Amino acid sequence: MDGSANVWIIGGYQSDFARNLTKENRDYAALTEEVVDGTLTAAMMDASDIGVVHVANAFGEMFASQGHLGAMPATVCDGLWDTPASRHEAACASGSVATLSAIADLRSGAYDTALVIGIELEKPVPGDIAAVYLGAAAWTGHEGADARYLWPSMFAQVADEYDRRYGLDDSHLRAIAQLNFVNARRNPNAQTRAWSIPDPITADDATNPVTEGRLRRYDCSQMTDGGAGLVLVNDAYLRDHPDVRPIGRIEGWGHRTVGLGLQQKLDRAADDPYVMPHVRSAVLDALARARVALDDMDGFEVHDCFTPSEYLAIDHIGLTGPGEAWKAIENGEIEIGGRLPINPSGGLIGGGHPVGASGVRMLLDAAKQVSGGAGDYQGEGAKTFGALNFGGSTATTVSFVVGTTKGA
Repeated sequence: MDGSANVWIIGGYQSDFARNLTKENRDYAALTEEVVDGTLTAAMMDASDIGVVHVANAFGEMFASQGHLGAMPATVCDGLWDTPASRHEAACASGSVATLSAIADLRSGAYDTALVIGIELEKPVPGDIAAVYLGAAAWTGHEGADARYLWPSMFAQVADEYDRRYGLDDSHLRAIAQLNFVNARRNPNAQTRAWSIPDPITADDATNPVTEGRLRRYDCSQMTDGGAGLVLVNDAYLRDHPDVRPIGRIEGWGHRTVGLGLQQKLDRAADDPYVMPHVRSAVLDALARARVALDDMDGFEVHDCFTPSEYLAIDHIGLTGPGEAWKAIENGEIEIGGRLPINPSGGLIGGGHPVGASGVRMLLDAAKQVSGGAGDYQGEGAKTFGALNFGGSTATTVSFVVGTTKGA
């Protein structure tokens, strides 16, 4: 990024993803108030000092009959009354797209401070209905009609494509799940931190039944209620507030959008060594803007909505050659303390996946890592950390690189 237009993270907040907010009778207003208050407190900033608000949410209208969520922060926080705000929807990448909009605002100089929040309620309806609602992020009417659960079916197809091209042992998918559940036990906000997970996870039909295709229960991320937030500022704000100490700097980003259809993507990439070349391009864009190589990275939070999506992320960020993610899994390279820890937070499978909040949560966890604030899942000496967020079947892909605040 241009050194004259840096964007800094000065604080953030994540709700406890293990909570069932629906059972607590907490609606979008209550969740928004919690996330706004928690984020501003962490950033030590008054609401009246926020220049612009960006709200990420994917499915408010469907799960809770609540739209127009860009106006919810002002609804619950008097200090944000009159503050410009907008809502962003890009399926599971909604949080990252909201963040990109905030970055653009800050780099343009239109505003010096931005509040980004991601919020999602997924438990107001039964799980089977929730799965139908989430299917709206696919190409409705053109794919998934024969699947009971659309998204597990789609990512089972991704696994099948890897198997067709390179061979795929399902034990490597189960190893991804196992590691993310183990990491989640270290994270006080992780949805599954207290769950009893089989060790090892096997293909046992009783404890780990088939969901769709080759994917089983523990290959899948969770239905989650929750939110996350960040306060971002630009150089001008830091010059005027020399006592503010950021927790991270957004050093690079990549953003690619392709068609909704999974088969569209697979067909177009049939002759490419990468199953989803646009995902690879998004990561390379982020690294290039940050002027770093993968070997300079100290870890990644990636979008493990299902184990095949993390398998895909491993080779697409370049940790292995195409189709060789299994090598990094077998060699322990993605474990905390390994060559490139992936999802030390527990990711989506272990940590939880409130869709509109996941991109914001990933970026917050990256900032925690580079500022030494990740607690029991802290990577030793982490200085540069990445995030890779997918929307739908990777139709919207966003990657970030977060660095330390040295020189702030």
